[in-house]
Amino acid sequence: MPVRTSDSGRSGRARGAGLGLALASAVAFGGSGVAAKPLIEAGLDPLDVVWLRVAGAALVMLPWAVRHRALLRRRPGLLAGFGLLAVAGVQACYFAAISRIPVGVALLVEYLAPALVLGWVRFVQRRPVTRAAAVGVVLAVGGLACVVEVWSGLGFDALGLLLALGAACCQVGYFVLSDRGGDGGDEAPDPLGVIAYGLLAGAAVLTVVARPWSMEWSVLADTASLDGTPVAAGLLLGWIVLVATVLAYVTGVLSVRRLSPQVAGVVACLEAVIATVLAWVLLGEHLSAPQIAGGVVVLAGAFIAQSTAPAKGSGTPVASGGPERELPAPETAA
Repeated sequence: MPVRTSDSGRSGRARGAGLGLALASAVAFGGSGVAAKPLIEAGLDPLDVVWLRVAGAALVMLPWAVRHRALLRRRPGLLAGFGLLAVAGVQACYFAAISRIPVGVALLVEYLAPALVLGWVRFVQRRPVTRAAAVGVVLAVGGLACVVEVWSGLGFDALGLLLALGAACCQVGYFVLSDRGGDGGDEAPDPLGVIAYGLLAGAAVLTVVARPWSMEWSVLADTASLDGTPVAAGLLLGWIVLVATVLAYVTGVLSVRRLSPQVAGVVACLEAVIATVLAWVLLGEHLSAPQIAGGVVVLAGAFIAQSTAPAKGSGTPVASGGPERELPAPETAA
């Protein structure tokens, strides 16, 4: 009996640590938009900020890439797809979106991804989904309609919304690739190695697209305006690279190791709330009451859709409410 009590205590502590790491990841990811937007408004192109973020984080994670260099031979397709979609695609679309629409709106649109994953499961993989999951999708879409205020004739920039949806679609690619990345049992690739090579691949692609040699590098030596308060541009960039990327990815991965992916994913949905609050406080981006209500509905829909995602290893049909396959947590949000 004492052994069982001890095991239970260790399990509880591990779960508590996992929840703390998941929350830290959500906070870290949520702070990327409020740090990036002043740099964009100071004169940097959104792609320049994405390149700086990804390239800087890739340099920090380079030791893990060297340590897990065998992944290049074993899983080249996974690494390339992860770099193109989960890193370059998500970040480029998200940063381009926040240059045109509020940070909170962009993240709320991006967090349609858990619902879109269910569409992939149902129509691409042709597996049934629960009724509760379908309700989650309907709620998320309805909440999005409130966020963008469709009754006002689409008050937000249409291209900005499309870019945010692009980020959501790329995040779906992250879910699918991460699910495949964990299909090897004991031979599954180390997630830190996948992240490291994903950042390196993303940086390589973005170097060609962003052409950083033509960047306005002088902006980084100046200050940027954070809702009227001057802040050193280098400090904002340091936050984006070290906190909103490296720390966010690492804490996110460690949280998934200690929690089920569904639980970690639900906590990660708080990123949208945190980013909206930070944008409200630090950037003065005030949302209307219907938009706030719509955001709550979007998060509720994402919560329901993801918490009813099928679990791995069971043959029970998803339509019956039983587990079937586990979906990973959304660690590559903005």
